Amino acid sequence: MSNIRDDLEIRRVTTDDLEQFNDLLAYVFQVTAKEVEESGYEDGELERAKRPVLEKSDVIGWFHGDELISQLAIYPCRVNIHGTVFDMAGLTGVGTYPEYAGNGLMHDLVKLGLDHMREHHQWISYLYPYSIPFYRKKGWEIMSDHLTFDVKDTQLPKAIEVPGHVERLDSDDADVIEIYDRFAVHTHGAMIRNQLNWDEYWRWENEEERTAGVYYDANDVPQGFVLYWIADEVFHVKEMVYITQEARLGLWNFIAAHFSMVEHVKGNIYKNEPLHFLLEDGDIYQTIHPYYMARIVDVAEFLKRYPFAEPGEPVHFIVSDPLAEWNNGIFGLYWNPDGSPHVTRRPVGEAVELDIQTLTTMLMSYRRPSYLATIERLTASKKALKILENVIPMDEPYFSDYF
Repeated sequence: MSNIRDDLEIRRVTTDDLEQFNDLLAYVFQVTAKEVEESGYEDGELERAKRPVLEKSDVIGWFHGDELISQLAIYPCRVNIHGTVFDMAGLTGVGTYPEYAGNGLMHDLVKLGLDHMREHHQWISYLYPYSIPFYRKKGWEIMSDHLTFDVKDTQLPKAIEVPGHVERLDSDDADVIEIYDRFAVHTHGAMIRNQLNWDEYWRWENEEERTAGVYYDANDVPQGFVLYWIADEVFHVKEMVYITQEARLGLWNFIAAHFSMVEHVKGNIYKNEPLHFLLEDGDIYQTIHPYYMARIVDVAEFLKRYPFAEPGEPVHFIVSDPLAEWNNGIFGLYWNPDGSPHVTRRPVGEAVELDIQTLTTMLMSYRRPSYLATIERLTASKKALKILENVIPMDEPYFSDYF
């Protein structure tokens, strides 16, 4: 019996394959024509809208003759990691037709994808997981949360006097973009958005139905925004971004001013920062779900550029990686006199044994070293844990994009 793989080949997916690219995505993720229409797209418009993504991304796929049967896309992005901007490989568009599943096709594509990321100096990768166990086996780990909240009208905060004011603007107003840019360069985990990233941010929503409430301080400097829409007596918050606490208060004053119009305020928070603690009546309904996953593509290169909180005593990681063989083994870490990290393949200082998933979530500060040791995700001495706790920054990641 012949191996089905003998009839297949891997090659680049181009814009000539755009229709097949979209058809495979729609089948795997069950995107219906009704959902496309509700998102504000007219016939053929979504396919045209996805063309720039395909043109900017590196897409590889398995073909059976001329038929595209399995694919993944590497979407070039930039993210802030503890104040340092990294080129990030966004893994998206992943899918295989079910009749070809079980033949290791995606395993091979992911390995090729990691090679590609490394060649392009994308030392870290993000993805939205449709199956957390699947991607954990490939080396990705959870790095951010998505919180939702439901505040009843009677629980809205009382107005607090602030010196600024809020204006209602279009969701793509230049001040909205400018606020987010300032926010992103100071926020760990966040996407540094270009226009294509903004287009993807709105991909599955009807942007025309969204409004921005922008807070301006006493000097008319924009300091925060809330992207929202109102429907069926609910004030829906897509995202709230603020540079100052004054802006946060001003935006909640604006939301609370809709008291007579709405019965609930429902929305999203993209960081493990529960809203209830900030409200006088904190007895609100909240949910928390894992959101994005991350993976270090090249341990040595990532460590060289990682912005440690402070120099520490030498330590070495003993890393295991299921797909990227260059990440297996010892990575010694010590600091130069100028405070910059130096990476060697020799064991120096205390030992920390862990897999690539655990190293990623730890350096992204989604989970702290001591906690990971407690749940036996890493093996290290108390001294090693103390070193790691001191050198790894505390800021938890924030990520609100989707691709």
